[in-house]
Amino acid sequence: MNKPFKRTNKTAKTPKSLVKDRKIVLFNKPFDVLTQFTDEQGRQTLKDFIDIPDVYAAGRLDRDSEGLLLLTNDGALQHQLAHPSKKTAKTYWAQVEGTITDAAIKALTQGVALKDGMTAPAKIARIAEPAIWPRNPPIRERANIPTSWLSITITEGRNRQVRRMTAHVGFPTLRLIRYRIGNWCLDGIANGEYVISGESNAKD
Repeated sequence: MNKPFKRTNKTAKTPKSLVKDRKIVLFNKPFDVLTQFTDEQGRQTLKDFIDIPDVYAAGRLDRDSEGLLLLTNDGALQHQLAHPSKKTAKTYWAQVEGTITDAAIKALTQGVALKDGMTAPAKIARIAEPAIWPRNPPIRERANIPTSWLSITITEGRNRQVRRMTAHVGFPTLRLIRYRIGNWCLDGIANGEYVISGESNAKD
């Protein structure tokens, strides 16, 4: 896998753990995988990729989204990263349909009115297409319609929030990859693989 872009923005420090032998697992979730360990319908789950006992996902990542999922045995860390009140920053790479406009970026940055209320201000930037794995199956692109890539950093965790935000300003999300959660990022983790977190993926 080609290495994704590296970001240098500052993030909050990780809280000290009271758990002995704390485990932090960073998983690069493929498309069409559920962020749970069991499924009665026989769909792919975390169990198909992760063989470490007693770790649980700190937040969710939709089945049709890809990228960084953090799992841990530390309940305090799980709460810190997943609870909306903690405002943990999460960065996504979104491939959207169409050539994104300055007006759309400004609206996303300032916050947009969704059915469940206004979104908080977000950090939005155009980016070049990142050097990442091919999605299986590929996205459905329409002929003669270009696409754009955005880096989107939010501190909320509403259901399908990034997809709803880009659709609201007229640029539906075709592919969504989570690159960063708090201090941890996707650098060097192949799609479908995981690493036990050390210092290499924690960015101060």
